[in-house]
Amino acid sequence: MQTPLRHRLSTLAVLAALSGAAFAQAPAPTAGKDALKEPQVRALLAEKGYTNIDDLDFEDGQWETDATSANGERVDVRINPATGDVVAKKLVSNLSENDIKAKLAAAGYSRIHDVDFDDGVWKAEAERADGNDVEIHLAANTGEIIHVEND
Repeated sequence: MQTPLRHRLSTLAVLAALSGAAFAQAPAPTAGKDALKEPQVRALLAEKGYTNIDDLDFEDGQWETDATSANGERVDVRINPATGDVVAKKLVSNLSENDIKAKLAAAGYSRIHDVDFDDGVWKAEAERADGNDVEIHLAANTGEIIHVEND
């Protein structure tokens, strides 16, 4: 009877060792087969207007990098590998200065100058069709005009 008992104990020990190895090799929840890989993260950032993407690393369950946003700000960026959500430590815009100028020109403004992104809002000075100088505030990522005041 001792031999079958030893055999069962040996079998249990082997199974315990194998199950422990399986747990040790299980991927983290965010590292699933559908999680974004480095080339996909780079493409996502480029699509959102980021350039000069440096030091892209996977740390603490997320992608991290330093990049230049579309509005020219150098920012630290975090990317959720499961959802693709991009979060910058600083308020940024997906639009560039040239995008804002083009939107304002299409809206009938001329002599557009002093275009600046500040505190999450685009600001620009321009001339209306009636010749008055105005300061215009636009939404960060849509370029929608949210406020116009006489300059």
